[in-house]
Amino acid sequence: MLLLESLDVRYGAIRALSGIDIAVRQGEIVTLIGANGAGKSTAIRAVSGLVTPYAGRIVYHGEDVAGMPAHALVERGICQAPEGRRIFANLTVRENLEMGAYACRGSRAEIRDEIERVLERFPRLRERIGQMGGTLSGGEQQMLAIGRALMARPKLLLLDEPSLGLAPFLVQQILGIIRDINQQGVTILLVEQNAYQALRIAHRAYVLESGQIAMQGRSEDLLADEGVRRAYLGH
Repeated sequence: MLLLESLDVRYGAIRALSGIDIAVRQGEIVTLIGANGAGKSTAIRAVSGLVTPYAGRIVYHGEDVAGMPAHALVERGICQAPEGRRIFANLTVRENLEMGAYACRGSRAEIRDEIERVLERFPRLRERIGQMGGTLSGGEQQMLAIGRALMARPKLLLLDEPSLGLAPFLVQQILGIIRDINQQGVTILLVEQNAYQALRIAHRAYVLESGQIAMQGRSEDLLADEGVRRAYLGH
């Protein structure tokens, strides 16, 4: 479904990604793990059109989409819930969800149906539907960020640090929701600071170090790898 081929991203003189190769098959959860500054979020931002690669290809369903504007990628089915949630604090929950449907070509009735599907998945948001986004708790804001991304009916969902700043019980809830979304047919590329939890729900993983792929494989194999455990899992 998605191929990053020799992808190179630079911020001025800083080389954030150095010729990385990543593959995501349809129906998978693939996670990127690594230390802060390893290039994980840069990879996600390149796929979603928020940064332009210096070199290499981003191939989505056979089409090279590298450098394509973000809104065009949303229309093709690539949607991101960004790091830090980035909800519209001065809009209500309903208005945030409606903003997520801006690229949909459906009628108002179809958008209302889509909102209803999101609210069925996130009952807490239904309780807060008229509340301003900025007044929600951290966990509720994360649910809203994911729900807003789902409004565009993604085929590929990009999640950047969905558990950041959340209490442990909320982390479990959010990751459980991610697994459920995947089981309903959405392919997921996940960047997650909690490497242990990410590897538990992902099918495969890539370990990034200083903008390069240091290791890759099935999640269960990386969970059992002594070097990965020592470097990223706190064991």
